[in-house]
Amino acid sequence: MTTLHLICVSLAASRQVRDNRRLAHLFAMTMTDFACTRCGACCAAFRVDFHCADLASSEAKGVPVALTVPLTATLVRMRGTDEAPPRCIALEGEVGKSVRCTIYEQRPGPCRDFAPYAPLGIGDDACDRARRRHGLPPL
Repeated sequence: MTTLHLICVSLAASRQVRDNRRLAHLFAMTMTDFACTRCGACCAAFRVDFHCADLASSEAKGVPVALTVPLTATLVRMRGTDEAPPRCIALEGEVGKSVRCTIYEQRPGPCRDFAPYAPLGIGDDACDRARRRHGLPPL
């Protein structure tokens, strides 16, 4: 092989590796978006109760008080999650198609902790139950 041929082969291999990485990154982003943050099944399947420490205050960001219902002196619930059928007031869009949480950055602890591997395309039992309620396959 000539030096020029080796350089060409090396450049082609480098491009292929770079393209494969780019495709893998795009695939991971698409799976994350589709599999979890755009699904919304969990937001329209369960009650969301949490400690009032997750509420917004003058000192800290958090869940806006207007989006909650008080349950006890220290426990609140996201509005809409105790309806039949449940649907969180902060959920916008069509479940299973394209949704978004209007308070995603300030969402309460139970929402942050729910199905921790779902963004990676790995559901759990609760995630699977929520998706089944909306006619969606498990992750």
